[in-house]
Amino acid sequence: MKVASFLKDIKFSDNKPVVSLLLDTDFSKEIRVVFKKGQTMEDHQAPFAIIVQVVKGCIDFGVNEEVNQLNVGDMISLKPQVVHNLTATEESIVRLTLSKSDTVKRVKNV
Repeated sequence: MKVASFLKDIKFSDNKPVVSLLLDTDFSKEIRVVFKKGQTMEDHQAPFAIIVQVVKGCIDFGVNEEVNQLNVGDMISLKPQVVHNLTATEESIVRLTLSKSDTVKRVKNV
């Protein structure tokens, strides 16, 4: 059994969103991404399917020139290789579920 909290030990950065691995399970990697208001993750894509959930705050999630506002509790899933971007419209905490085969390093380099 593994236990983690998306809301404890939050650390912000003035430079870019903070990416932290919270759980590495047998089938996924659960990542916390912490944004200050206005911070972005520019256009990028994942080699495997992903799920994104807003735990706190609000983000604009762009896909195919369409922007979806995601609020607390909202989730979105994407197939592999779909170009997307995120912008925090307020201080936000996002849960990112990655395939076990994906890497945290890739996300930190976005």
